[in-house]
Order: sequence, then structure tokens, then C-alpha cells
Amino acid sequence: MAKSWRHRITIILLTLYWLTLIILAHIPMPQYVRKAGVSDKSLHFLAYLILTFLLWFAIRPDEKVSWRKSAVWWVFIIVTGYGAVDEVVQSLVGRTCDAIDIVANITGILTGLLLFSFLTFWPAVLFVTGIVIFGITNLLRVNLAELLPVTNTIFHLFAYAFFSALWLYNMHLYTNQKSTGIKWLIKALAIPLGLLITVKIFSAIIGRHFTAPDTIASLGAIVTVVAAVYLWSSYNKPDLRNRNL
Repeated sequence: MAKSWRHRITIILLTLYWLTLIILAHIPMPQYVRKAGVSDKSLHFLAYLILTFLLWFAIRPDEKVSWRKSAVWWVFIIVTGYGAVDEVVQSLVGRTCDAIDIVANITGILTGLLLFSFLTFWPAVLFVTGIVIFGITNLLRVNLAELLPVTNTIFHLFAYAFFSALWLYNMHLYTNQKSTGIKWLIKALAIPLGLLITVKIFSAIIGRHFTAPDTIASLGAIVTVVAAVYLWSSYNKPDLRNRNL
């Protein structure tokens, strides 16, 4: 069976991402990376969640996880085994082998497989993106707004733009397809703004300060993407907003 463009891109991304993980895990960790909290357990969770997502949909591009089939167990064994071997080999380059890192890896793997039991590819991309945004914003040991202010603002701009576009692509699965006008705009804005508000509330709870540049960038990205899609679809095909964009 011929591979779709989406399947090909998934395989390419899996290859590049896995090679990147291998390289980053087997070079001495620079001091500035330590300050950025790269060794934090939350990053292990996020890294292996993404790896599990890419591997599963590279193997089964159009299927949810079925725990009765062998494919899911092979994915679990392969990714868990890689994570364990990776931790052991790290000691050769002066990195520490930490059993808690392996636990974090397995947690990310299982979280992904459980999510993909209910989600097909595009909804899975939406959920994983939301988790990554939340994790990078709040679960690192340092505040990126203080360490890398420009990079942090750029991250918020593109992350929320991408998440908003994904939500618009998936929205027909979760809302009334006949919504138009103001109702459509409210539904289109609800989930991206909900994610932003959730992230900011959690930031306040854990003592992170609100920073104007990343908040403005996030809001601007959400509003720009939703408005652009609304105007474009209104001009071209009024019913396009209720389909896969």
C-alpha cells in the first residue's frame, strides 16, 4: 500500500527526532543546558511521549492503539528498552544513569499509548502539542522567560499558532458542524484560550511570574490564526469552517 504524505512525513520526523535524542543523550551536557533544566524528569516524560507518538503513527498511521494486538507491546518494549539502554550508556560520556529517569520515560510512553487508545492521528497531534506547551512552560526547573526571553516569546508565538491551527483542523470532531458566525468564532477561540488560561493559572500557582511579551505573543497568535481562517473561509467557501480545514 502506498504511503500517504502524512505517513511519509511522520517517518521522516521519527528518524530525525530519534537521531537527535541519541546525539543529545551522548554528548557532555553544557553548563547552560543544565541551567535550563534539561535533565529534569518532566523533559524525559515529554521526550518519550513525543517518541511514542511518532513511532506508533509511523507503524500504524490510521489506527488507534489496541491493547489486544502485538504492535502496541512491541512499541512499548522497543521504546522502554531504548530508554533503559540509553541511561546506561550515558555513563560513558560522564552523564549520570538515573533510575528515576527511566520511570519518567515509561510514564511518558504509557501516557502516549493510553491517549492513542482513544485518539487518531490529528486529535493525537492536538493533545500532544497541548501537553508539550504546558510542560515546557511550567515543568522546567527554571523560568524560560528569565533565562531566554526572546526565545521564550518566539516559542509562545509559534506554539500557540500551531495549536490553534490544529484545533481548527480538529474542531469538526468535537463541535456542531453547522455553527457559523459568532458561534463559530467562540468555539474556535475556546480551546486555545482555555489552554493559555490553564497554563497561566498553573504558572501563578507554582510561583511563575506573568510576562507581558509571551502572553501578548500567545494571544496574538491565537487571534491571528482564528481570524485568518475565518476571513479566508468566509471569502472562499462559507461552509469550509465546518470541515477539515
